[in-house]
Amino acid sequence: MIDWLSSAGVAALIIGEGALEGAIGTVTLMVWFVVGVVTVSIFSFTPGQICMGMQVARVDGPHRVGIRRALGRQALLVFVVPGLITDVDGRGMQDRATGTALVRTR
Repeated sequence: MIDWLSSAGVAALIIGEGALEGAIGTVTLMVWFVVGVVTVSIFSFTPGQICMGMQVARVDGPHRVGIRRALGRQALLVFVVPGLITDVDGRGMQDRATGTALVRTR
């Protein structure tokens, strides 16, 4: 929610005075997607995740998530449903497909 609201604010700044017309949702989605891919691949967390004390980690070792996994994870999250369906470990479908997990940092 934090990431989406901040992306909506950035989208409103990008669009300007026409923000209340039809394009705000599309621009918000694009900003959210880019921020998610860039921040997870570089820092292993999004701004909203770090505020909530969470981080994305690879399950196969202590390496960075990387651009390919971050891109795949974010692409699956665009559809919302993969994030809602979890397994017995609490990992969403997007995490199972990309070999990642959302872990607590504090």
